[in-house]
Formats: sequence, C-alpha cells, structure tokens
Amino acid sequence: MVFTAGQVAWDHTGNITGVGDVRSQTIQTLTNVKAVLEEGGATLGDVLKCNVYLKDMNDFQIMNEEFAKFFPDNPPARTTVQTPMADPEMLVEIEAIAYIGS
Repeated sequence: MVFTAGQVAWDHTGNITGVGDVRSQTIQTLTNVKAVLEEGGATLGDVLKCNVYLKDMNDFQIMNEEFAKFFPDNPPARTTVQTPMADPEMLVEIEAIAYIGS
C-alpha cells in the first residue's frame, strides 16, 4: 500500500502555482500526487481511493474535468468535500491510496 499525504499546487520551488485558477492548481496537485506515488513504486493506475478537498465546491466541475484526464480508465473511488485550506491561495488538495501488492 502507498498512502500519499495531501498534495497541493506547490511547484518545485515551493511556490503555489495557478493562484486563483482551480484548473491549473488541480493539474499541479495531481502532478505532485503522481510524483509521490512513483517515489513509492506506484502509478496512477494503482490508485484505489482519493480524497479531494476543495476550498469552494463551485470548483467541482473544473477539478473533475482535470481529474478525469489523470484517471481516464477505471477511476478510483473518490470523496470530495469543501473545506478551508491551510493557505488562502490554495484551492485544492488531493491525497491518494494505492495498492501495489500482488
């Protein structure tokens, strides 16, 4: 099993990308999720469950469009909730659980 911590739209320098743009932040966040999974020996195809935290549930459709691009076939189970974020510029946070056992 590989469990990621919640990932946000930080780039490689630690800055938030796409300030005010949930689409851009979702792409960066899922790119970060993918990188963490790969470090743990997993791929996006191994993901069983994701938890998505949105600052504003009105951003669900845009987030969902980008989520579907990262998980085009057999998407994982997902819970999405609206919640305040640790930084006011953050719009989305995503964590994943993957299974790589045999």
